[in-house]
Amino acid sequence: MITTHEYFDGRVKSLGFEEKGKKTVGVMLPGSYTFGTTTHETMQVISGVLNIQLPGSDTWQTFGPGETFEVEADKEFQVEIEVPSSYLCSYS
Repeated sequence: MITTHEYFDGRVKSLGFEEKGKKTVGVMLPGSYTFGTTTHETMQVISGVLNIQLPGSDTWQTFGPGETFEVEADKEFQVEIEVPSSYLCSYS
């Protein structure tokens, strides 16, 4: 089954599916976003650039195509997007 998700007035959209666990693939338009986690998440950038401020950090990190970062369960992280970007998120 494929599920659809839309956030931030349609500026972030994703499709959810099951393949060796729950995953979503999505697109973010330029903007600043705060996301919360309920499970451990591994995010892989497919295209574009994600500027990320991870929980507990005062610094921003930049991730491009093929790069990944992880966020533990029950945390919030900040995302800033300057160009349309896509991602694959795996939940565990």
